[in-house]
Amino acid sequence: MDEVRFGEFVAVRRHGDGGAVAELVLDRPKAMNAVSTEMARSIGSACAALAADASVRVVVLSSTHERAFCVGADLKERNSFSDAELVRQRPTTRGAYGGVLELPMPTIAAVHGFALGGGFELALACDVIVADESAVVGLPEVSVGVIPGGGGTQLLPRRVGAARAAELIFTARRVEAAEALSLGLVDSLAPAGEDRTQALALAGRMAANSPVGLRAAKRALRLGHGMDLSAGLEIEDAAWRTVAFSGDRAEGVAAFNEKRKPNWPGQ
Repeated sequence: MDEVRFGEFVAVRRHGDGGAVAELVLDRPKAMNAVSTEMARSIGSACAALAADASVRVVVLSSTHERAFCVGADLKERNSFSDAELVRQRPTTRGAYGGVLELPMPTIAAVHGFALGGGFELALACDVIVADESAVVGLPEVSVGVIPGGGGTQLLPRRVGAARAAELIFTARRVEAAEALSLGLVDSLAPAGEDRTQALALAGRMAANSPVGLRAAKRALRLGHGMDLSAGLEIEDAAWRTVAFSGDRAEGVAAFNEKRKPNWPGQ
């Protein structure tokens, strides 16, 4: 397993054949992965590197802390900021959350323990959330005088609907694992301590498929969401055209007919 560090608090590990699965690891255990300016900058840098790497087919976002995925913004650091410093930090913060959201390949969050505020927003930026039985999620920002600013007000209603998102955001309440699954805040529930294992296994199943197809399918899903049907179908058709004449499509059809495993060229 290869590992590359991005600053002190973020690592990228590669798994599987050719490193097709990349694990983006939040590694600030002394602060329960609270997102400081430095950590946000590192997340953004790691995402830029992953997005530019054609060999990466799936990304898993995970945590090294035993009791937390990420507790959100580093409020101790924020408390020391002047108004001008807070304004200057904002693009760095947005770069972290936007970096995860804009990754062109499928993304899976492996969540255990606390995933609150910006921590839950990092998970929401992923395509699929695998949580374990210890998970506690929520967007408590209004309880400290702000709002979810890492995409939460836009991503949560897309998952659970406007009214449910409003109730969760306006009450600032924490939601434990079983209820989170029932509400659709997470997509599957693993036994305690098994979130990362299950997320990596799911990533492996995804990564067995065409990298060209995976990225095109994600693009169609993301761009088409919220569009009316006719506009969405046009987006789907445009994505189809990017894969229809690709090397992956030719290899996939040949492998199917020859009853063998595809050897994807990735183009």
